Amino acid sequence: MSYTQLTLKERYHISACRKLGYKQKEIALELGVSPSTISRELRRNRNAQGHYDPESAQIETRLRHRHKHKYTVITPSIERYIRSKLKVEWSPEQIAGRMRRERGESVSHETIYRFIYANKARGGRLYQALRHRNKSYHRRGAAKDSRGKIPHRIGIEERPEVVEKKSRIGDWEIDTVIGKGHQGVLVTLADRKSKFALIGHSLSKEAEQVTWVTLELLEPFKQITHTITSDNGKEFAKHQEIAKALEADFYFVNPHHS
Repeated sequence: MSYTQLTLKERYHISACRKLGYKQKEIALELGVSPSTISRELRRNRNAQGHYDPESAQIETRLRHRHKHKYTVITPSIERYIRSKLKVEWSPEQIAGRMRRERGESVSHETIYRFIYANKARGGRLYQALRHRNKSYHRRGAAKDSRGKIPHRIGIEERPEVVEKKSRIGDWEIDTVIGKGHQGVLVTLADRKSKFALIGHSLSKEAEQVTWVTLELLEPFKQITHTITSDNGKEFAKHQEIAKALEADFYFVNPHHS
């Protein structure tokens, strides 16, 4: 049998078997994998103290594979299709879904967003076709001005106490770092307990782009992600999409607090 990529559940199984004194061959038989898979897992995923920890092993393995992305090539015909739909203000999600039905081929909506923002970085204007570019007129003197407010935000006061105790892995703090002259944006995520950090480059500070980068960074760690906490920047306005995709809870600090 060849080497098998283990799941977090299987890694917990390995940890439990080791505590019970199982030998590597016995653990392999329990999981139905090759003994070499167990040997390699234990050899490559020991923590700083030399012990095997399933959560740390999951993180280390994901890190080793993070740069092995499978990029979908946007062919000239697919590019023409994307451009034609953007002209009539279709969203990347709609384009990806309809392309699959109409053409029998598709790229993900994340790939389409990447294509759009890469075009923008080269001076192109495809980004102007995105629906959010049209900002509704705000009547002066309106009774309630919602500008600057994040809809459906959940305050940090509702965050579970376990997050404050830093007793588990998977509670993240997210922030953005703006480059000199507002050129370029970094999305940073730090685990509160381990201080393990993820950093991704965003082509803009717009909520859609920051959301896409956030999901790309955290998707490999979805199984162990519990909460995300951010400041009240508008780049996190799509927090509900992030929370839903990762099956996690998203909280905001109090205004004017770090």
